[in-house]
Amino acid sequence: MLLFSILICSTVAGMATVGQFVSNPCNLTGKEYINPIIHADYSDPDVVAAPDGESFYMTASSFQCVPGLPILKSTDLVNWVLVNYALPAVTPTGFYGEAPRHGKGVWAPCIRFHNGEYYIYWGDPDFGIFMIKTIDPEGAWSEPVLVKGGKGLIDPTPLWDENGKAYLANGWAASRAGFNSVITVSEMSADGTKVISAPRIVFDGNDGVNHTVEGPKLYRHDGYYYIFAPAGGVETGWQLVMRSKDIYGPYETKIVMAQGDSDINGPHQGGWVRTAAGEDWFIHFQDREAYGRVIHLNPMAWRDGWPVIGNDVDGDGCGDAVRKWKKPLAATSSMGDLPLEHSPNPTMLYQWHGNYNDFFGFPIPDGLMRLYGNKLSDGFVNLWEVPNLWLQKFPAEEFSVVSKVRVSAKSTSDGVSSGVIVMGWDYARLGLTKRGDEFVLQFVTCKDAEQGSAEVVAEVGTVSPTRVYAAGLYPNLECDICFRVTVGKGGECRFAYSLDGKKFKECGRFTARAGKWIGAKIGFYSITPASANDRGWIDVISSDLDLK
Repeated sequence: MLLFSILICSTVAGMATVGQFVSNPCNLTGKEYINPIIHADYSDPDVVAAPDGESFYMTASSFQCVPGLPILKSTDLVNWVLVNYALPAVTPTGFYGEAPRHGKGVWAPCIRFHNGEYYIYWGDPDFGIFMIKTIDPEGAWSEPVLVKGGKGLIDPTPLWDENGKAYLANGWAASRAGFNSVITVSEMSADGTKVISAPRIVFDGNDGVNHTVEGPKLYRHDGYYYIFAPAGGVETGWQLVMRSKDIYGPYETKIVMAQGDSDINGPHQGGWVRTAAGEDWFIHFQDREAYGRVIHLNPMAWRDGWPVIGNDVDGDGCGDAVRKWKKPLAATSSMGDLPLEHSPNPTMLYQWHGNYNDFFGFPIPDGLMRLYGNKLSDGFVNLWEVPNLWLQKFPAEEFSVVSKVRVSAKSTSDGVSSGVIVMGWDYARLGLTKRGDEFVLQFVTCKDAEQGSAEVVAEVGTVSPTRVYAAGLYPNLECDICFRVTVGKGGECRFAYSLDGKKFKECGRFTARAGKWIGAKIGFYSITPASANDRGWIDVISSDLDLK
């Protein structure tokens, strides 16, 4: 079944051309939609309605990956288009440019519209709470402003109140602060650029019930302040809502959505949005292990001053997450409304594993991207240290990617290696490694990469260069090859290669594993040993995605 058709639909004269971006093709027709609406890792989503009442924007955590803070657009809350990234580099740029800072960076952003501008706030657990803004979410965003510096500050959410004051609620990371499961509120300056009061605890999840409360979203509705917050952890948690007449509490609490009798584990952490037709909806994630945190849409209704999210069959005020539901009223499909130029170009779906610099590589005129071999350290162990991995999210439960590449290495640079990779805490790569006058095809796996585990290398065979040509003092060896990675249910990956682009030979199997707070990713690598004089490279000519 097609789940998330997002990339290349045809190849013309070696150049990849792009078809329409489809979140879930099952949802393009009919009066119902099926969850997940996006079967890809857009962790900790938040959503806002545009003032025209006809479109919506979503963002999500991007951690250390850049460009960061993806901006997705929809006109029906069901089908989404990736239209922009709000953050070209993670702040502070020096820290995130030195090495891949796995699991750090942009945590749980909140997007809001206020006084003619869109705002995004996010927490970096090592540096504090940042903010950017724009009048056009599909254009350039401002430089980040540090709203409050410090360690442990995460998951911020602003509120501009009716009395002219501004507030900021946030959670706390135990890994930095030494405590968690509390929500605090501070007053902000009216322009939202700085916190002007000390934080006050408004909810304590250390109550023996609502452990791991985090990710708050702060709203004002019908005379009450509401805080929507997940609790219980991503695998088995629930959605909690608190309300109070006073911003600082005390707050009443109620669980308003849980897994219940559904097969959707841990449904929580997201945002409430109201359509022009007056309907209320809640967008949130579900943890799918190697596939990351995929996106769901659930109906929401107000009852006796409390939101009820999902399908409340027994009428207890706590809904079960839905697998299928009626589409929003008066909604139009973003697939029909958004022109083709809003579709992503092929490179838009890829991110680097750390802040980009020119040594990583460049787009090329006769293909997609050239990656130069990352110069490895003398004590290299595995690719956990490599920042210029060029990767995209797993786009569906089952899919395959066929990539046409050209690998290059100088004759004096043995050990230079380039190819395809499925990256996570465990990873596997298939590539060509320069040795003497030939390339060696190697299938390499690594388990528990963050813990410094060594790679396990299996040699598949040798491949002669497609071309050898003069290049300065030493000749350059070049090899054209096609790689195929087929991903099945449970993240089961099969690697294969072809020298003619037609007949493929399978040469390795691997079970994908999530990375640090992100799902597994698929893409390309190029590495150069510390002992090599010249960097090798890989030209990604095309990369065609086929969904099952």
